[in-house]
Amino acid sequence: MSTAEYSPSAQDVKALRERTGAGMMDCKKALVEAQGNVDQAIEILRKKQGKRIEDRGERVAAEGTIQTYIHSNAKVGVLVEVNCETDFVARNEDFIEFAREIALHVAAANPLVVSEDELDPAVVEKEAKAFEEQAADKPEHIRPKIVEGQLKKWKSEVVLLNQEHVNADKYEGKTIKQLQDEIAAKTGENVRIRRFAR
Repeated sequence: MSTAEYSPSAQDVKALRERTGAGMMDCKKALVEAQGNVDQAIEILRKKQGKRIEDRGERVAAEGTIQTYIHSNAKVGVLVEVNCETDFVARNEDFIEFAREIALHVAAANPLVVSEDELDPAVVEKEAKAFEEQAADKPEHIRPKIVEGQLKKWKSEVVLLNQEHVNADKYEGKTIKQLQDEIAAKTGENVRIRRFAR
């Protein structure tokens, strides 16, 4: 099938860019490849941006911003450090807004750590043992699956990157990791939530 037949309008390209945060040329290429099918174009961009995000993984995120959130009752405060590669992106409005949204989320969701590899193995082991005890009355051959499922659920509750943003309506149930990947794709830089204090 020839891809030369279809040429997306500027409005179509702009609309796809606004939905995905991808570059104009990437959006145009994806629309041409998908013959104008927007959902298919988004899928093409996801695959390509995902790869681009992976490629950025080795680059050092040494610039960034520190944002705060103080809850209205003044009993909960959060500091969040989010890093990127350049001071240009560190001053970018979308990047700063992302960091503020993370601070608000941390105040509400109270995660233990940023990523799974920061979890204390002793704590994970303790949780696994507790789940094993809870599954003791289940058939032996399904117990490991139950424990694995419970551990995954627990990690989605205590690991920041695994949590769905508390503002589910605004972020359509996306995890913090998905939002981090989106801002990385949008800015074209490696973006990392470095640490937080609540």
